Amino acid sequence: MRKFLQILAWTTGLFLLLAITLLTTVDWTDPKEQDYYKKTVQAVSELQPTPSAGDAWLAGWAQVNVTPDQPVDLVGYKPRGAYDFVLDSSFVKAIVVGNGDQRVAFLNYELLIVHPVLAKTVEKTIKNAALPVDLVYFTGTHTHSGMGGYMPGIMGKIAFGGYDEKVVNLLAEKSAQAVEKALKSQDTVAVTYQKYSAPQFVGNRFIPNGPIDPFIRQLVFTKGDGTKGTLFTYTAHATCLNSKFMGLSGDYPFYLTQDMLNDYDFSMFAAGTVGSHQPLAPGREPKDIKAYAHQLDSLMEQPPLLRDTVQTKRLTLGTLVPQLPEATYRISDNIRLRPWVFNNLFGDTNAHFDVVQLGNTLLISSSGELSGMFYKKWEALANQKGLNLIITSFNGGYMGYIVPDQYYHRSYFEARDMNWFGPYSGSYYDMIITKLIQAAD
Repeated sequence: MRKFLQILAWTTGLFLLLAITLLTTVDWTDPKEQDYYKKTVQAVSELQPTPSAGDAWLAGWAQVNVTPDQPVDLVGYKPRGAYDFVLDSSFVKAIVVGNGDQRVAFLNYELLIVHPVLAKTVEKTIKNAALPVDLVYFTGTHTHSGMGGYMPGIMGKIAFGGYDEKVVNLLAEKSAQAVEKALKSQDTVAVTYQKYSAPQFVGNRFIPNGPIDPFIRQLVFTKGDGTKGTLFTYTAHATCLNSKFMGLSGDYPFYLTQDMLNDYDFSMFAAGTVGSHQPLAPGREPKDIKAYAHQLDSLMEQPPLLRDTVQTKRLTLGTLVPQLPEATYRISDNIRLRPWVFNNLFGDTNAHFDVVQLGNTLLISSSGELSGMFYKKWEALANQKGLNLIITSFNGGYMGYIVPDQYYHRSYFEARDMNWFGPYSGSYYDMIITKLIQAAD
């Protein structure tokens, strides 16, 4: 009995030591009292985007196939191993827009996210190629049936397809090729902002009949010969294909952009504020996602809710790097992993916001997977300033889901497992984006 009690005491002591070392409580301190909040407010106020005025808009576009020679692990839902077949090829797409003074390259990937390591490798490759681009604006489709191989670290290896230098180098080299081709195809263009309402195709996935952002927002670049390229966003998650599907696929965004080639020379889908938004597709088989894509394409062939030609040839570029609160990966309502544990598991988040203003159209990229429930307020503020607003996610940083604070206590996957930076990350992000809109002119 004495030996048993000794073992029990040692076991209990070891357990308590591990708990103290690895775990701590959630910090409920008012964020406005904390240094990270104050420093970010100051950083926004001191942000000085680079403006330029030109005589004409210039744009060019290109895409390059990045399908691996050999199958790699799929990323999305849960670990599934390498894909068994290719349902549709994967591409990196580029649109380069400028005004004769500055240029921004919009890059797009058929991936779950654009990991910081991938983004930094792409930026380095573009720089080494001496391509004249002032800002690389990363976007992704957020397909849950895309390739992996670009996420290092422990969690990357366990759950997100791991890290394969060949895959990262392939994506980086093809990205530079796409940018180079887009630059070579540049010509003068007219730029138009368009907006469509599509509430019948998207729903709030954790609040029945909850608020949604139902709009497709689009930029159209029309060359003198009439050829058109487009970048557009929508809020429905690219999760039409089910979690047991073993093919490589871009999900519905791939088929939507293919359908749009009847009207456009080039089409790029950038995931918008997809947090908490699900697609209302007729099913989860390939035929169903094709039907869903066709429905969206048919809607976009109708007259838009709003069309606004961008008149001013003014291009403004900027990047904000916010301070973050301590990581808060919860294992219960009030218990979280210590930040150092989270950081070792997940690595660098590369949290930032890229800000691009084309005339009176403001684009903001987010490292957080933003909920569309915020959008109505932000768009109203932008409209008051005479601005069109386009917000995209997956910008080469990733810091989990960002949902309104009032849902933090609920047991939703997005509010618990994927909400990584505490109970006030929603209002914190809301503050940042609100101030970025207010600072635009």
